Order: sequence, then structure tokens, then C-alpha cells
Amino acid sequence: MELRWVRTRITKTSQQLNKNKQKLLSTPLLPVYISTNPRHVDPQNLRDLCSTCNHSFNRFPNLKNSETHEPVDINKLRIALSHSDVLVSVFCKPHHIDGLVESSSSIVDFFTPVSPSRDLLVGFGRAVSDYGLTASIYDVM
Repeated sequence: MELRWVRTRITKTSQQLNKNKQKLLSTPLLPVYISTNPRHVDPQNLRDLCSTCNHSFNRFPNLKNSETHEPVDINKLRIALSHSDVLVSVFCKPHHIDGLVESSSSIVDFFTPVSPSRDLLVGFGRAVSDYGLTASIYDVM
């Protein structure tokens, strides 16, 4: 699954709606690629994203050293990914991370599609299910 262009939703009152529509139309689109393919998730990139988001896989993290937690074991991360029923990953070009396209970027770069093989993992989530009644969502970043 791919979603190339994303804009933020407007959640304001009706008086601010017209002002926000004008602002939204002047805001550039953010190109992203959303994938549900498990092969697109590289465990090393996911571990880096966890560190960036300060996401801990410890059930009871050490609160004294919460600023300096250890990165997750890559083998345990691979096992967790292989036992997940649904993986959702979001990719974006590295220079779009700050939200807006830099003015120095070329038009060719803007229209080049985002690809999971060459661009940056910026979001992730996974779910485990019993395929009957329940599912649990984990590791949303």
C-alpha cells in the first residue's frame, strides 16, 4: 500500500476553517510511503527509530537511567517482527523530516517517489492477533 502525499487534518472551529483552508493550500505536501509489507522493515533502521523516539522495549524500564537506555537486541527485534501479524511502516525522504521541503531541493527530487529501499523509516507500528476476537497494537512510533 502506498500513500504518496499527505496533509494534516483541520480540527478547528468553523470560524477558523476558512483561514486554515488558505493556510493548508499554501503548505506544501509531504511525500510519504506507507507500507504493510514486512520485507520493507529493516530491523537495524527500526532500532534506530526506537532510539530516536526514545521507545523502550523493557517492560519495567529503569527510571533512574531513563535518558540512557540500551538499544534493543537486534535478534529479539527480528523475532518480534516475525511473530507480528500486521506491520505498518512509514517512509519519508530525509530532507522532509522537518516538515517542509527546503527551497534548495530540485523539482526532480520533489517528484521522485518515496521508496522504502532508499528513504528513511519515520514511523512504525505492529499488531498481534488471535484471528478471532482480539488484536493488540504494539510499538507505535
